[in-house]
Amino acid sequence: MRPPTCLPARARPSLARRSVLAGIVLVIGSAAAPAWARPFTDAAGRVVEVPDRPLRILAAGPPASVLLYTLAPDRMLGWIRSPTAEERPFLAPGVRDLPATGRLTGRGGTANVEAVLALKPDLIVDVGSTAPTYASLADRVQAQTGIPYVLLDGHFSRTAESYRQLGALIGAQAAAADLAASAEAIVADVARVVATVPEARRPRVYYARGPKGLETGLAGSINVELLEVVGARNVAAAAGPGGLATVSPEQVLAWNPDVILTQDAGFRAGIAADPLWSGLEAVRAGRVHQAPALPFGWFDAPPGANRLIGIRWLAHVLYPDLFPQALDDATRDFYRRFYHVELDARQVETLLSGATGGRTP
Repeated sequence: MRPPTCLPARARPSLARRSVLAGIVLVIGSAAAPAWARPFTDAAGRVVEVPDRPLRILAAGPPASVLLYTLAPDRMLGWIRSPTAEERPFLAPGVRDLPATGRLTGRGGTANVEAVLALKPDLIVDVGSTAPTYASLADRVQAQTGIPYVLLDGHFSRTAESYRQLGALIGAQAAAADLAASAEAIVADVARVVATVPEARRPRVYYARGPKGLETGLAGSINVELLEVVGARNVAAAAGPGGLATVSPEQVLAWNPDVILTQDAGFRAGIAADPLWSGLEAVRAGRVHQAPALPFGWFDAPPGANRLIGIRWLAHVLYPDLFPQALDDATRDFYRRFYHVELDARQVETLLSGATGGRTP
């Protein structure tokens, strides 16, 4: 067994002792530890030595947690945070009770080196940005723990590729190929129809994030990638490139979007009576749509593979004449294929209630 690359020299003796112990365990036929077998080049260009078939995998952040759950729920060590009572019925019974592990990356990181070591993962996976900041974090955690840490690209356009990479990484190529093909088919079906929409018909959309609706994604933000996929125009792009940002009510009024999207039920419920918002064209016309969010957001939160069902929903609410089909069957199929659950009629109703702006889904 070889230690992962970038391991500091002072850590190697303890790893060597663990390797000897692991060898003894294998000889006596107790538990088999995965062997270090091969180098893996991740999406950041880092070469990391990984186990041949890692069985205990730690997700570094929410998008990684979703990708891992959809592909290999049996390999998960836990959730970034414990699922809520509302989320649990939409997760597979075998994994909904896994413990909270905290997050290593992104805003509000809660995991530390000691906690990671206590979980005894064979592998750490992160999905999202591959910028130097995140590559540096991966190198640092890997050096401190001796556990291989791999980065995968979290941009929506790379979802199918990330499935294939994760499948190759953990020895689940067949399942990954199936999910990747499904992801490509979902995107292609929507893109084919959206391509026929002339520029003048493409709605100007504001994404109202949070209970006050004043956080949004700027041009290029990973949190609003679906708008481009469905041919919509992000009004906040006028504020320039960036990630998430807080804007003023006056700025939103000046943009006067055609459509408002949110994932916050309280914000949607109160927007019509709020003088800060009630004068907007989208509010007056009833074009305020709340994205479903169980067990993960359909539009954002997190910006992961969970958004695949979101583009079908978003195309339905933005272009009802082009996508008139009910969402019930598409929702059931997606949850069966990706989330490993069979939805009943009440669960489908819960997901889609309020999600289509008052129209029958």
